[in-house]
Amino acid sequence: MSLKVEKLEHNMAKLTIESGADELEKALQGAYQKQKGRINIPGFRKGKAPRQLIEKMYGPEVFYEDAANDLINTAYAKALEETDEEIVSRPQIEVVQIEKGKPFIFTAEVALKPEIQVGKYKGVKVEKINTEVKDAEIEDKLKEEQSRNARKVDVTDRAVKDGDIVNIDYSGSVDGEVFDGGTAKEQELEIGSHSFIDNFEDQIIGKNIGDDFDVNVTFPEDYHEKSLAGKPAVFKVKLNGIKENQMPELDDDFADEVSEFSTLKEYKEDIKKKLKEGKEEEAKRIKTDQALKAIVEDSEMDIPQAMIDTEAEQLVQNFANRFRQQGFTLQQYMQFTGMTADKLREDMAAQAKINIESRLVLEAVAKAEKIEATEEELDKELESMAAQYRIEKDKIREILGEEEVKNIRQNLAMQKAADFIVDNSKEDAKKKAEIPEDGEVIEKKAAPKKRSAKKKEEAKED
Repeated sequence: MSLKVEKLEHNMAKLTIESGADELEKALQGAYQKQKGRINIPGFRKGKAPRQLIEKMYGPEVFYEDAANDLINTAYAKALEETDEEIVSRPQIEVVQIEKGKPFIFTAEVALKPEIQVGKYKGVKVEKINTEVKDAEIEDKLKEEQSRNARKVDVTDRAVKDGDIVNIDYSGSVDGEVFDGGTAKEQELEIGSHSFIDNFEDQIIGKNIGDDFDVNVTFPEDYHEKSLAGKPAVFKVKLNGIKENQMPELDDDFADEVSEFSTLKEYKEDIKKKLKEGKEEEAKRIKTDQALKAIVEDSEMDIPQAMIDTEAEQLVQNFANRFRQQGFTLQQYMQFTGMTADKLREDMAAQAKINIESRLVLEAVAKAEKIEATEEELDKELESMAAQYRIEKDKIREILGEEEVKNIRQNLAMQKAADFIVDNSKEDAKKKAEIPEDGEVIEKKAAPKKRSAKKKEEAKED
């Protein structure tokens, strides 16, 4: 096998790979052995017709496709081992020559890992993020745990109120016609959960057990079922029962029952500690993202589109795998959300570009600062993985393979580079943010500076 590398624009390259005529002949014979059982030749039993006769009847090209696929797989893998170039995309293959008795030649157009001129990465400005835990946040967490441990008790002496769990029968119709999925019996619904459309739940408040009534709603314009989107509907509802949550008392007994602590005071302190840790972790993630974005904007790199496309494909695959693990398909997700395949690819391509830019910056910083993962750090990570997958620690390296272990070591080094960037960043006093419980950053605008009396007078004169 021979290999020639031609550099193209925008960090692309064309690999011209040539396999000898003898290798092509072996591949053609292999294709014949694989296909002969499916070929019918008069006068021969299936699988017994000679290759020469098949080629004479159907042409020598009959085995070319299978032979080419076999050769491309093996020759391209060898080319990757031989070349010094770091290839970062799937190859675009084109067969140049395939003919019996001649060398097999094909090209593979690939993206090469781009070089980067990294910008300023020390002293990058990031938001000052408040990670203080407020008393109200601790109380909210207590109430969540209180709700989780509530008892549902039947209510018979009053009407429905907000927060109740009702048991209902319902049948929905649009323009007088009952629609699919709009009917249910003995359905439980928590009032105020907003799990039903529009103001459906609000219209149950005030009703009593045994009541039959209509609920009028309008489906949202972007409703996933297009035949119902934007249309008014009437639900005939019967109220079968009412339950309410009976909350436990927030005392030492409650803390002892739901936690490892014997007093409510200790339990609250633990909640505060965990909330603090969560906010600090989130603040660190936000600062890292802000710093990397600033460094990327100050850096120079020419990322080939093929590299972005390959990364985006992997993101889509990972996205689909997560849904599969939860018992859903990607098609079902798109149906429920109204997402299209084109929009999903567009979103993933945008994220892929961010991922690649961030990774190149981190690798450059790690190289510049001579940041590496120590053997102890690698062992700790492998030990954690072994525990997660319930594999013996001594076998984890063997199972992963050296290439994957090398990737893990590199990822640890990039994480250390990210920590280095944040540790050497500067908080911008003018831009402040705090992290509420939902993790979304709320930016606090700096107050406008007060003008002096002289400036005020000048403004009046103007």
